Amino acid sequence: MNNEILQSVPMRDAATLTRPGFVMPAGACDSHVHVFGREARYPRVPKPHYTLPDGAPALLHGMTRALGIEHFAIVQPSFYGTDNRCMLDALDEFGPRARGVAMVDDDIDDAALDAMHARGVRALRLDLFLRAAWPIAEIAAYIQRSAARVRRLGWHIQFYTPGRVIRDLAPMLAEIETDFVIDHMGYMLESDGLTRADFDRLIDVLANSRGWMKLSGPYRLAKDGNFARLKPYARAIVDALGERTVWGSDWPHIPNGQMDTGSLLNLLADWVPDAAERDRILAANPQRLYGLSQ
Repeated sequence: MNNEILQSVPMRDAATLTRPGFVMPAGACDSHVHVFGREARYPRVPKPHYTLPDGAPALLHGMTRALGIEHFAIVQPSFYGTDNRCMLDALDEFGPRARGVAMVDDDIDDAALDAMHARGVRALRLDLFLRAAWPIAEIAAYIQRSAARVRRLGWHIQFYTPGRVIRDLAPMLAEIETDFVIDHMGYMLESDGLTRADFDRLIDVLANSRGWMKLSGPYRLAKDGNFARLKPYARAIVDALGERTVWGSDWPHIPNGQMDTGSLLNLLADWVPDAAERDRILAANPQRLYGLSQ
């Protein structure tokens, strides 16, 4: 990541979103959203990568209602670091519709984790962009410590990571004794020197471990908007990990609040044309991962 501060733009009116081009299953879940609130109440980290996005819970409700999404996982954004109050307050507001993914300090105690669990948190997000300069052995040790902390709660761990880091971690992923989820289809950017062979090796490792993959953030991978070129990657994920793939919108699409979340959802019609397979990704798989009821 560079030091440029991205300027967040206002959120698109949910009434203008493209509607799903297929029948949404009961219990459909968006497995990757963020929420934001007034800075006077929820202070940001000292050096955020972007300005405050237009991502209030009321706007999230509007988007999910427009697209027929019943559940969602609220992922702690880097904007707030390990101060999870905004995410936790949103969980209180949404109740059983939502689950949370927290970021925490290494010294957090079990009582604090238990309190988060009671409010709906079901995973830890590990920001490996923040730790990308660490030796790979230190990153692996950090992952194992994090997995050990949450194992008793039945949580999973979620990786927000540069593709080159997850590539280098691949040999140790099978050793993780909890479920783990990799964001944004692995985030393997050609501009970072990563190849299809690197991606295929990662998929092979995930298929023989407790790993999950998230179909999310296509605009982070195909920065030119040519999402068609991601279809072979999406199909490889679904073919290898059909029972361990989930979909996420990455709403509010930082920094572009004007992005059409509905058009991103409709990529699934092309990537996963089989309705039963698509329903599993949108409903059955996230229900199992997050402990949701239909």
